[in-house]
Amino acid sequence: MAIDMSMPVLVVDDYKTMLRIISNLLKQLGFENVEEASDGTEALDKMKKGSYGLVISDWNLEPMTGYELLLKVRADDVLRRTPFIMVTAESKTENVIAAKKAGVNNYIVKPFNAATLKQKITAVLGEF
Repeated sequence: MAIDMSMPVLVVDDYKTMLRIISNLLKQLGFENVEEASDGTEALDKMKKGSYGLVISDWNLEPMTGYELLLKVRADDVLRRTPFIMVTAESKTENVIAAKKAGVNNYIVKPFNAATLKQKITAVLGEF
């Protein structure tokens, strides 16, 4: 089953350049509806107001980290099934394990390119 390229995707990063890079990569891959949030609190607020087919969040955010956002999403009955990909500059094993235990669907280590992003999204959502 092909994934719906018009589904809303939420990109969460406190670094404007990274938001733009990930949003542009998603658009290059064919996603039509990409929204952005600059921290976990804003992202959670947006998620409670709308429905997202995928969330791609940076780990290191202030004041709510991407990991804390993931925990809140997984604890919410309405949001818990939202596919969630964590992005980080650190490939610490304990972070990967913590994110997996918290229910992350996939993990991307910076820097990455469109091919890596597509591979990670395909692993979570299926072919597109």
